[in-house]
Amino acid sequence: MAKAHILGFPRIGAQRELKFAVESYWRGDIGLGALQETGKILRQRHWAVQADAGLDVVSVGDFAWYDQVLNTLALLGAVPTRFKFDPKKLTLADYFTLARGNPEHFAMEMTKWFDTNYHYLVPEFTADISFDGGVDWLFEENAEAIALGHATKVTLVGPLSLLYLGKIKSGVAHKLDFLPKVIAGYQRVLQRLQEAGVEWVQIDEPILALELDAAWCAAFAPTYQALSPVAPKLLLATYFDQVREHSALLRDLPVAGVHLDLVRGVGQLPAFLQDWPQDRVLSAGVVDGRNIWRADLDSVLALLAPLHAVLGERLWVSASCSLLHVPVDLAHENKLDAELKGWLAFATQKVSEVTALKRALNGETQAVSAQFTAAALAFAARKVSPRIHNPLVQKRLSQIDGISVNRNQVFADRIVRQQARFNLPAFPTTNIGSFPQTTDIRQARAQYKRGEMGHLDYLNCMREEVRLVVQKQEEIGLDVLVHGEPERNDMVEYFGEQLWGYAFTANGWVQSYGSRCVKPPFIYGDVYRPEAMTVGWSEFAQSLTAKPMKGMLTGPVTMLQWSFVRDDQARDQTALQIALALRDEVIDLEKAGIGMIQIDEPAFREGLPLKAADWPHYLDWAVKAFRITASGVQDDTQIHTHMCYSEFNDILPWIAAMDADVITIETSRSDMELLDGFGEFAYPNDIGPGVYDIHSPRVPKVEEMQRLLRKARGVIPDQRLWVNPDCGLKTRGWPETTAALENMVLAARTLRAEVAQQEQAA
Repeated sequence: MAKAHILGFPRIGAQRELKFAVESYWRGDIGLGALQETGKILRQRHWAVQADAGLDVVSVGDFAWYDQVLNTLALLGAVPTRFKFDPKKLTLADYFTLARGNPEHFAMEMTKWFDTNYHYLVPEFTADISFDGGVDWLFEENAEAIALGHATKVTLVGPLSLLYLGKIKSGVAHKLDFLPKVIAGYQRVLQRLQEAGVEWVQIDEPILALELDAAWCAAFAPTYQALSPVAPKLLLATYFDQVREHSALLRDLPVAGVHLDLVRGVGQLPAFLQDWPQDRVLSAGVVDGRNIWRADLDSVLALLAPLHAVLGERLWVSASCSLLHVPVDLAHENKLDAELKGWLAFATQKVSEVTALKRALNGETQAVSAQFTAAALAFAARKVSPRIHNPLVQKRLSQIDGISVNRNQVFADRIVRQQARFNLPAFPTTNIGSFPQTTDIRQARAQYKRGEMGHLDYLNCMREEVRLVVQKQEEIGLDVLVHGEPERNDMVEYFGEQLWGYAFTANGWVQSYGSRCVKPPFIYGDVYRPEAMTVGWSEFAQSLTAKPMKGMLTGPVTMLQWSFVRDDQARDQTALQIALALRDEVIDLEKAGIGMIQIDEPAFREGLPLKAADWPHYLDWAVKAFRITASGVQDDTQIHTHMCYSEFNDILPWIAAMDADVITIETSRSDMELLDGFGEFAYPNDIGPGVYDIHSPRVPKVEEMQRLLRKARGVIPDQRLWVNPDCGLKTRGWPETTAALENMVLAARTLRAEVAQQEQAA
C-alpha cells in the first residue's frame, strides 16, 4: 500500500494570522502568551488539514515564528555569538532580535532560499560558536502533535545544507571545518527524537540540487554514517531540481528513504530505479509545490503506477517540495471567477491531490473518481479556453526581433548628457521607491475596493499622500525624489492588475520573510498593456518639485518571478510579453517629461537556474527582456534598476549587460561584502550600495553610514557612487524613516565636504 505525506505546510495561516500576531507582539499590543496561543492554534489546524485529508503522517518542524533556518540554529544552540545570548536560555524576544536587530546589533543577513522568493537568515560561523543545544520548541511541538493523536514526521534542515548556506565570520578556512561540531549537534537532536519515540525524521538537503564540488559531495557519506545509528528512520529530501548525478551517492547513504522532486526534476527517475535498495522508501514529489495550477491527476497516476508495481508500500506520494511556497486554501477565494478558480489548487487542495493519488494507487478508485474526473475536465478546459491567447500579443511577439535592444550611445557618452541634464552633486542621495504605507493609506485603499470611497475621493487622498512624501523628501534634502507609491498595494500586484493575462486572488498570501507576506498574481494568458499605468502619478509628483522625480516600474523578470506563471508555454516567451508591455510604459513616461525611470529587478538573480549548465539560456532571455523594456528612450533619460538580497558575483557580466545607467543594491547587512564583486569585476556604470537595512526598525547612526560609504569608496569611483537605503520603505514607520534618511543625507554631505577638502589640499 502506497503512503502519502508532504514536506511542509504554510505556517502563516489562511488569513495571515501568524503575521498579525507577530507584529502585534512586536508593537507590544499583545503579550507572549497570546502570541504562543496563535501559533498553537495554527499548528493544530494545519495538522488537522493533513490528517483529515488522509496523509499517513503530519509534518512537525515546519512551523517557525520567523524562519526555519533560524529555528534550526536556535535548536542547535548555534545562534550568532555577537549578540551575547545564552543559546540554552534563548527567549522568543531574543529570537526576534536575531532576525530584526536592535540599537546595538544589526540583524542577521538575509538572502533568497535557492530560486524562490522566500528569504532565510544566513547562519554566521565563528570560532566561538557551539552546537551544544538550544531551545526545546521542536520537541514540544512534536509532543503536542502526538497528544492530539497524530502520527508525526519531524522535519529538519540538513546539516550539510545548513553549513553550505552559512557564512564564515572567523575561526576556520572552510565551512566543512565546522562539520564535526555540526554533526555532534545533530546527533544530540536526533537521539533525543529517537528517545521520544519519533519514527521518521525528514532531513532536507536541497544543496544536492546545486553543482557541488568534490569536498561537499564527499562529506555526505561520513555525515550520515555518523547520524544514522543514533537517529530515527531518516528520509533525506532533495528538491528544486534533478539530482541524477547523485544517484549512486544517495543509493549508498545509510538512510531509510529519499525524496525526489519529480516536477522540477523531470526524467531523473530511471537513474534511481536501477539497483534501488529493497528496504529503501522512495518519496515521489509529483504535485507541484511551487505553483498553483491544479494537477493533471490522470497523467501523474500514469507516472506513479509502474513505480507502485515495483515498490509497493515503499512508494510515498508527496508534493515536490514544502507547500510553504503556495497559498493556504482556495476555499477562501469567493470573488475569483469560476473558470479561473477551477484551474487552481492551493496548499490545502494539493494535500488532497496527494492523498487522492495514494488512494488511486491503492485501488480506492471509486472513492476518488469524482476528484479525478473534475481534475481532467478542468485541465482540458484550460487548454482550450479563449482567454489564454491574445492575437495582439502574438503578432507583436512575432515582430520582436525588429526591436532594438540597445540604447543610442554607450554609457560613457550617455552619462555625460545625463549629468548635464540633472546637475547632481557628488554622492547623490535617493530612496529606492516606496515610503511608509500608513494605516490611513491602507484604510483608504480598502474603502475604495469595498466601494465605500468614490474614485475621485480616492485619487485626491493618494495625491495628498504624494504631496506629503515629496515635501518630506525636500525637507530631508534628498537629491533625487520618488513619489512614494501610496497607490500601490504591491510592486507586482499593482502592475498585474492593469495588464491583460494576469488574475488575482483575495487571500492567496505567501510568506516572503518573517512577518512579510506577498500575494502573487497568477499569469494565465498572454500579457498586454491596454493603457498607461503610472504616467499620471509620476507627472503629478514631478509637478510638485524642481528636483528629478524617478518613475517607478517593476521589471519584466520580477513580474514573472513573483507571479505564479502559466505552465503551458516557455517562461522566456511570457517574460518577453511582459517586457513589451513595460516598454510602452517606459516610453510614455519619457514623453511625459520623466527623466529618470527605475525598472526594479530584485528577482533577477532569483530566477537563475540552480545548475550553471542551465544559466546561459536564462541569462540571455532575462537580459534581453530588461533591455527591450529599457531601450526605447533617449540617451539623456537615465535608467535605474534595483536588486536586493542576492549573491550577484557569479552573474556580474550579465548584470552589466543589462546596461542600466544606475544600479542600486542591498549591501548593509553584509557590511558592503556584496559590493566587493562589483569592484573586482570593474562594474562600468553607476552604483548605489545600500547604507542601511530597511527591514530592521533600528535607526543607524551617521557614523555607521559614513563607515559603509568609506568602504564603498574603496571599491567604486567617487563619480559613480550613489547613496541610498537597501530597499523601499513601505514597511517602516515615518519617525524611523525620517530619522534614518536625515542621517543618510548628513553622511553623504559630510563625505562630499571631506572629498572637497582632500581635492583642495591636493
